[in-house]
Amino acid sequence: MEPLLILTNLPDIASAEKLALALIERRAAACVNVLAACRSIYRWQGAVEAADEIPLLIKTTAANYPLVEEIVRAQHPYDVPELIALPITHGLPAYLGWLATETEKHDQE
Repeated sequence: MEPLLILTNLPDIASAEKLALALIERRAAACVNVLAACRSIYRWQGAVEAADEIPLLIKTTAANYPLVEEIVRAQHPYDVPELIALPITHGLPAYLGWLATETEKHDQE
């Protein structure tokens, strides 16, 4: 099992919570943290822009990355959403075991 931490940002709390719930319901992630708003400054289509965004921290596995990407692409309102996956190289074994269990596919669900 290869645990991942995936980062994305959404424009508002409603879309952030909707995406977080979809990821959990489909077992694409074990946990999604919806963080406090931040200010993002970036270049988009040749212009410098600024926007308030809601960051999400998505805890999942490399095996589930394709499903996370599918759900984000389907629900994210941005044309090109940020979606960055970082490997989790160390962690409390019990937590990583829970992460693996919660992202397994279950026939009864």
